[in-house]
Amino acid sequence: MFSKSCEYGMRAVIYVAKQTSLGNKTSVKEIASATNSPEAFTGKILQILTKNNIISSIKGPYGGFLIYEEKTKNVKLSQIVEVIDGDKIYTGCGLGLKECNAKNPCPIHDKFVDIRSSLKSMLETTTVYDLLKSETGEDKILQLKR
Repeated sequence: MFSKSCEYGMRAVIYVAKQTSLGNKTSVKEIASATNSPEAFTGKILQILTKNNIISSIKGPYGGFLIYEEKTKNVKLSQIVEVIDGDKIYTGCGLGLKECNAKNPCPIHDKFVDIRSSLKSMLETTTVYDLLKSETGEDKILQLKR
């Protein structure tokens, strides 16, 4: 459903938030390892997230990536999806067809409309903070490294 970039981006933000909550800044190498994503690819995703003010970056020997607590309370998963994947997840065909709409629907079009709506609602109402503080979010954060 999400692109690999988006999946890695969400994992990275959650990992950075967890590390920040423990008082740590983290490097591209650590984030890539923890999220099971290629290091160079992770670096590009982190640049996008930093440029769009989702996470912060501090340069230098004591630098690294972090996300301030106030940001974790305000950044919604939909913002991460938007900066990495755009709005395709809300508008694209469930089967990946180019010509799929209400007038020319694919076989799953009508059912997929409801799924997209539910997904959009979840992404727009869930913050990074929610994931850090919920029991299920905590478990998932600790299991990011597969």
